[in-house]
Amino acid sequence: MSDHCQYFPHPAAQQLRERIYSASILTRSIIENLAPGKEFVLQLATLNPPYWEFAHITWVHEFWVHRKGRQEHPSLYKNADALFNSSTVAHADRWSIPPVSLESLLRYSHEVCNKTSELLSKPLSDEDAYFIQLVIHHYDMHNEAFAIMWQALEYPMPFQPYSVSTKTVFNKGFIEFSKTDMTVGSLPQQGFIFDNEKWQHPLTVEPFAISSSAVSNEQYREFVLAKDDQAMPKHWKYEAGVWYERFFDQWRVMDDQQAVRHIHYEDAVEYATNQHLRLPTEAELTLLMATNRNDWQASDLWEWTSSQFLPFEGFTPDPYVDYSQPWFDGTYQVLKGWSPFTVERMRRLGFRNFYQTKRNDIFSGFRVCRL
Repeated sequence: MSDHCQYFPHPAAQQLRERIYSASILTRSIIENLAPGKEFVLQLATLNPPYWEFAHITWVHEFWVHRKGRQEHPSLYKNADALFNSSTVAHADRWSIPPVSLESLLRYSHEVCNKTSELLSKPLSDEDAYFIQLVIHHYDMHNEAFAIMWQALEYPMPFQPYSVSTKTVFNKGFIEFSKTDMTVGSLPQQGFIFDNEKWQHPLTVEPFAISSSAVSNEQYREFVLAKDDQAMPKHWKYEAGVWYERFFDQWRVMDDQQAVRHIHYEDAVEYATNQHLRLPTEAELTLLMATNRNDWQASDLWEWTSSQFLPFEGFTPDPYVDYSQPWFDGTYQVLKGWSPFTVERMRRLGFRNFYQTKRNDIFSGFRVCRL
């Protein structure tokens, strides 16, 4: 049996129907609420044309759930494989694709979702259940990606956050961990996982001390002001004696005690080095997040680790080969946690997020460890 058919237990059909319905409805609402003309965006490495991204999300849904990953099975949308496959359409080429109407893309989305509803009215194979869950998570990740993109573009917030960032004031100390034998990764029969989590394996973590909370706005601002050559985060400004932080299309008075966000990996490393500290490894941050201690505080951000995004020993790709395998090239770092726009089902301890080191558009922060 293929690995991806061992991700038990599957949610009931009604749960899958509710999840894919709510995720796809959110995607469509984000696009439908986009003001006229705002679908045209600058060609930047961190952006996609919004209509293209919407079409790609629908294409992935159809390709895996209804075409079983095989191009010989025709799409409901003419030339969809040539237009919306992110593995074959180069990023720069997405701006040169002839414009498609929002009406046609919405119709495509509805048709694909209706086919899925029909599929869910019948007994599901293990493979069907896997692909439906893959697509639900794909919607989730792209809905969060829309929030990231709307923040970068200074658009209004596309949907209400699932959680509100907490403050970091209650404890700014360090938590000591003794030498610990732990496991990292995921097991089959733990429910849906991504292939880069395969498989759970033992690991010994040497003693370490990690900050109980993420680095705050105040702490990071003090660091920046003390260094002549350190740039301020681009979403900060100082006017009339007051610091402000931009959140989508609004400037808000900065909360000094909130975790600093939109910090890329290299600036996080620079901060830690300046303070004679270091970033935690993936295993150390996982161990902290797994503890039932009440003296640490989640940041409500994706937190950088010092660990490169690499496969665990024995890794094999699942059918969506391009989800993980192409990015094991040493240029991506692992992040753990979640952002305010991460849906609850994505907030799993085993989930490994990954980004290149210069990405500061994501809702990312960091905490530190003693040397």
